[in-house]
Amino acid sequence: MMRLIYPICCGLDVHKNVIVATIVTTNDSGISEYTQKSFSTFNSDIQKFHDWLIENNCKHVCMESTGKYWIPIFNYLENDIDVCLTHPKYVKAIKGKKTDKKDSKLRPFRQNSYRNNVLSSY
Repeated sequence: MMRLIYPICCGLDVHKNVIVATIVTTNDSGISEYTQKSFSTFNSDIQKFHDWLIENNCKHVCMESTGKYWIPIFNYLENDIDVCLTHPKYVKAIKGKKTDKKDSKLRPFRQNSYRNNVLSSY
């Protein structure tokens, strides 16, 4: 079982036109609740995404550094949110059918497992 580091965190799957975000909230009993939402990559929607994170008391986000699409999201969030930028090699999706929703849902758990020993923020 993975050690829980952040009881509230968010995993992102960022593409050219869309951000798929999943906030994972884990209570004291270890039960996790998932809230998933998609946002466009326009500045107005990145603002809505930022506000959504703050409304849900989420201060920790994990996303891959694939391509160049992560850069504006990182730049926008870095002042208020702890952003864990990970190398795709270490957070690959579990084998099987790959979807953006699965990626964003599993990324927070990979963030928790790799955060302090394999990966570092850029």
